Amino acid sequence: MLSPSGWRDYTVAMDDIVIDGRSIGPNSPPYVVAEMSGNHNGDINRAFALLEAAKTSGADAVKLQTYTADTITIDHDGPDFVIAGGPWGGRTLHDLYREAHTPWEWHAPLFQRARSLGLSIFSSPFDGSAVDLLEGLGAPAYKIASFELIDLPLVRRVAATGKPLIMSTGMAHLGEIQEAVAAARGAGCRDLILLHCVSGYPTRPEDSNLRTIPHLAQAFGVQTGLSDHTLGVAVSVASVALGATFIEKHFTLKRTDGGPDAAFSLEPDELNALVEGVRTAWAALGRVSYDLAPSERDNLQFRRSLYVVADMAAGEAFTEANLRSIRPGHGMAPKHLPDIIGRRATRAVARGTPLSWNMVTEI
Repeated sequence: MLSPSGWRDYTVAMDDIVIDGRSIGPNSPPYVVAEMSGNHNGDINRAFALLEAAKTSGADAVKLQTYTADTITIDHDGPDFVIAGGPWGGRTLHDLYREAHTPWEWHAPLFQRARSLGLSIFSSPFDGSAVDLLEGLGAPAYKIASFELIDLPLVRRVAATGKPLIMSTGMAHLGEIQEAVAAARGAGCRDLILLHCVSGYPTRPEDSNLRTIPHLAQAFGVQTGLSDHTLGVAVSVASVALGATFIEKHFTLKRTDGGPDAAFSLEPDELNALVEGVRTAWAALGRVSYDLAPSERDNLQFRRSLYVVADMAAGEAFTEANLRSIRPGHGMAPKHLPDIIGRRATRAVARGTPLSWNMVTEI
């Protein structure tokens, strides 16, 4: 929107949201969530290693996905159940989700390990039984995945927990987002974050349309962030300039290890670069200011100013030959040069003297 002064304003007044004691909002560094998804590759020890890598890389939280192949689909090889194209082309839904799911018996030890590391952990539930499991573990927040945004009964079930709710908007048109927000609010959700998302795996940067982020904030009066499926970290960093307070990105230990989401996931050093990048971008936003920055003060001397460049006797006229705009900046501002040419020196002035008004006669 445009502020009264005409400058574009990408911020919306909103309250902070707190997850595990960490404030999320425009006045705090962006909250970074490392999405584990299926990158544990069916090995709980690898899942533990992912938690440790996320902590070392500086992420605020790790997110899981809580479902089983049988809670999300059925075992069927008919055309409707076979994936066409993309990174999972040719596989049945049941086969993909059997490989990618995080076993429910892993959840308790993963929550315990994350908490021992001082790392927040929560999940995307895909049905009511997943919500029950996560409530029993004391999940501090919930995420509704893009593909589930239209499942309004699930949205209501999660919202009814009273925990902070993050909803991803991939593939949803504005009306569907409005329905999901209304469902969440109607079920008691107070703390809501909407994530702009493009559900392409991977997403091309030019498809990201990051200007949607402030529009979501303005349309729904909520904090907004980004669920980022592009390669690299540039798009996530750029989103912070448009008001993103929450960044979610898939991560893995090593892409060459394979896994259902490995191809578009960050490795630990890249996750660390993401964390540092979004924090730097947030710090750089600052505030509207035309004050002199501390780093600029010593450089004022290098601005141009008016200097006498030839010895002058008292009463001698100032001309373009004896008065110039040069560096350094200790004299009068160059804007006064036209007003001074033709006036006379009040006293003798040596070459290299910065000009001041007491050296110039009245008109």
